[in-house]
Amino acid sequence: METKAGDPGAFARFDLTRVPSPAFVVDAAKVRANLAVLRGIGDASGARVLAALKAFSMWSLGPTVARYLDGVCASGLYEARLGREEYGVPGKPMEVATYCAAYKAADLPEIAALSDHLIFNSPFQIARFRPLLDQLRADGVAFDIGLRLNPEHSEGEVAKYDPAAPCSRLGFPVSQLRPEHLDGVTGIHMHTLCEQDFPPLARTWAAVRPALAPHLAQLKWINFGGGHHVTRADYQIDELVAFLAGVRAETGCDVMIEPGEAVALDAGILVGEVLDRFDNGIPIGITDISATCHMPDVIEAPYRPAMLNEGSDGPAVRLGGPSCLAGDVIGDYRLPGGGAVGERFAFLDQAHYSMVKTNSFNGVPLPAIWLWDSDSDALACVKSFDYSDFKERLS
Repeated sequence: METKAGDPGAFARFDLTRVPSPAFVVDAAKVRANLAVLRGIGDASGARVLAALKAFSMWSLGPTVARYLDGVCASGLYEARLGREEYGVPGKPMEVATYCAAYKAADLPEIAALSDHLIFNSPFQIARFRPLLDQLRADGVAFDIGLRLNPEHSEGEVAKYDPAAPCSRLGFPVSQLRPEHLDGVTGIHMHTLCEQDFPPLARTWAAVRPALAPHLAQLKWINFGGGHHVTRADYQIDELVAFLAGVRAETGCDVMIEPGEAVALDAGILVGEVLDRFDNGIPIGITDISATCHMPDVIEAPYRPAMLNEGSDGPAVRLGGPSCLAGDVIGDYRLPGGGAVGERFAFLDQAHYSMVKTNSFNGVPLPAIWLWDSDSDALACVKSFDYSDFKERLS
């Protein structure tokens, strides 16, 4: 699968030798530009826009995100804590919406205290935790309860990333929804998209709307989740704005979206270096970037990340990481400088998901995180990693 993003933008003029290798470099100016687009959608439609921390949780930019958006969405206790601690600015309330496929009773009191919207995956969890939820509210903890629905309408282009695929564990099947399932529920959450434009969202709503119609009067909000590629240049923003405003008017509910990738789309690169070259039926290049450790979606999706200034002529070099896994292969590329040992290169559009999914398998060092501002050319190291980060997460 080819990535739908990969616009170099200001990175076309970034000197890759300014940072150590490997390193993520995030352009704060591009993040601000993306956030401005999202703020414009919220203002024009009346929808609330929450940043999905699962995709991009570079919390050093938390105040920047908070200045533009209405809050964050979290996938559990740790993200909810991060959102409440780091994504705020003085004088501006920030919402935290938390959804998890299943909660632990021991975590719920803290999650409820951190969250404005506590979203459950099934009505059976709500019923099971009802005494605890009632007690928390009696103790003064304020939150509302949401239910994630599975629209049973599939729009995903990659099966393993399709939350509405047949037999999915994500969301309660809308065809099974009964009035008693919404006892005490004030909001509905749904998520069917992954890196998609507007028409799939419209089709999802058309599919789920009839089943929801009998229940709309009791709902206060509808959350359309994430996967909206709204900061891509060809996204149909006007149609989205009209749709969100129309749902608000039709249902009388507040409406939310949870863009994650859109916050950091084309806002970051992953800088690497060629460590060795040899031939085994095809030119092989060993790099200090590992697909397994630094870009796991390359293997999981799979997809081919775009390379900064990739050439179109000459032999391709098969790039792979330094780990011991035979499958730690990124892909075949025509490097701008031919792929000689010591050459620096960069993969585009790596700020979202790649950063949050890194791991230290095999003791492969984690990339440092650098923040660049293409407007001012300011560059600073936000986070670096060493042996202690590898050792301390083990016994």
